[in-house]
Amino acid sequence: MEKIVRSVKGTRDFYPEEMAERRWLISKIQQVSASFGYQEYDGPCLETIDLYAAKSGEELVKEQAFVFPDRSGENIALRPELTPTLARMIASKQNELNFPCRWWSFGPFWRYERPQKGRTREFFQWNIDLIGSDQIAADAELIAVAAEFLRSVGVKPDQVKILINDRRLMDAELSRIGINSELKPAVLRMIDRIDKQAPEMWDKNTLELGISPEQLTALKSLLGNTELWQQSRELTTLFADLEALGVREYTAFEPKIIRGLDYYTGTVFEARDTAGNFRAVLGGGHYANLVGDVGGRPLPGVGFAMGDVVILLLLESLGLTPAISSAADAVFVSVFDESSLQVSNRVAARLRRAGFKVISNPGAEKLTKQLKYADRLGARAALVIGPDEIARGEVVLKDLADRTQLVVPESELEKQLALILAQRPAL
Repeated sequence: MEKIVRSVKGTRDFYPEEMAERRWLISKIQQVSASFGYQEYDGPCLETIDLYAAKSGEELVKEQAFVFPDRSGENIALRPELTPTLARMIASKQNELNFPCRWWSFGPFWRYERPQKGRTREFFQWNIDLIGSDQIAADAELIAVAAEFLRSVGVKPDQVKILINDRRLMDAELSRIGINSELKPAVLRMIDRIDKQAPEMWDKNTLELGISPEQLTALKSLLGNTELWQQSRELTTLFADLEALGVREYTAFEPKIIRGLDYYTGTVFEARDTAGNFRAVLGGGHYANLVGDVGGRPLPGVGFAMGDVVILLLLESLGLTPAISSAADAVFVSVFDESSLQVSNRVAARLRRAGFKVISNPGAEKLTKQLKYADRLGARAALVIGPDEIARGEVVLKDLADRTQLVVPESELEKQLALILAQRPAL
């Protein structure tokens, strides 16, 4: 046998079963986004590298982006994230848009990562933002969107928590323990890495930034204070809003949540599984200057992103990924023999025009083989139309879920099919 050409490292093949799962995930994202009044948008998969250099930081540009020159010599990148594109799009029509804008998108992204569990080089990501508001209520709304999504896919509050902090609170607390403004960015980056390093190594690396042992002790005490949020007017308001929105149980304060991106200026949050088996499910926060770096007037906003890899791994581990068949709501039309082929095709065409999903067997073969094929596909119902049924103007309608069948007049076929499909709607 000839050697099969391999796929590109860090990419995935989506067979029909995986594609059905992806479509199910998108449908949940679409439903919850629309329920809060968010509009779908998208941008190009190719952008100039200058856009990311202006917005995303050096690490993303130099280490993670797939960059190549086009035929004119301009350096182009496969998009590693969507926020810079969002900023460019907002800046381009800033005088025409109605603010606040509520936008969401789901599409492919690429980063030159080391492939591992929960991390691929090509991935799909949900991005959702509320742009043009500096109110705490806007932050609460985005966190509520995240919580309602988790609820919609069956995740319980004791399985995943949305961990929340505020950079303004942390900035004030770092000042209180004597960490000067020059050191603050480096200290915040170390806080962001605290769970990625052994405690002794983290202590050593933090001291090497130039803080004193006394400040390190105070910093560790600060990071262990889960009641610190009560000292923040913004966070007390935020948690009250989350209570009113009915999602407080999905949330908790966590002073170690910082988020690595420098453009976050207020509320920051991450959703993590409580068992600690996975990377962050989603993450985001409040920013003060969305479009200023790409030529527009500065705008505040809040948003988050959720990749498809970790959330699907989490749902599978919790037994929450539905058994989905791409043919779950399909009707299989068998071909009894060559003489009945055209009649079967005519019935299939009629059902398609009536809005049914129909799979036709391409020719006559053993009926048992055809019905086994329909079962393997996951079809909901099957039709048998033999010479006797044709003569009487009838159809044998088989319910493949409960293994029952009935003979119905062809004129009542649509009605009977609708009743069967309504008993077990497609996912």
